[in-house]
Amino acid sequence: MARVDYFNDPDAPKANSVVPSVTAVIRNAAGEVLLIHKVDNDLWALPGGGHDAGESITDTVVREVQEETGLDVEVMRLVGTYTDPRHVMAYTDGEVRQQFSLCFEARWTGGRPREDGSETKAVRWVAPADLDQLTIHASMRLRIDHALDETRTQPYLG
Repeated sequence: MARVDYFNDPDAPKANSVVPSVTAVIRNAAGEVLLIHKVDNDLWALPGGGHDAGESITDTVVREVQEETGLDVEVMRLVGTYTDPRHVMAYTDGEVRQQFSLCFEARWTGGRPREDGSETKAVRWVAPADLDQLTIHASMRLRIDHALDETRTQPYLG
């Protein structure tokens, strides 16, 4: 299902749903960040997705990363909360979601990166210095920057 992200856009459609979701910042031994190229909006992003009833939020992280990338991970810490009502995502079925995402840092424990085909066009390890070469939504880039900022001692609350 295609989607359009709106951020600080006065012409954005009004949100009609909120779906709790997660993203995960995973780094390899070289310090590169794992990113996926999303099918639904053609942007590069952190792996993640919607929280399902019956699972803990950390279980959601583990499941979504495995589904989208093939990697097994262990959740290490909360990077931040991202609930800006000025960021909405409009889907072709008429749903317009207000952003509600929890971003976690996770440690790679097994598996090999792979595309899932339905949600993920590509999976790539990206050096922090090369992030500006990719098309990444501002909200997603904020999460990445917060995770990489070694001076942060508390999760972002926004």
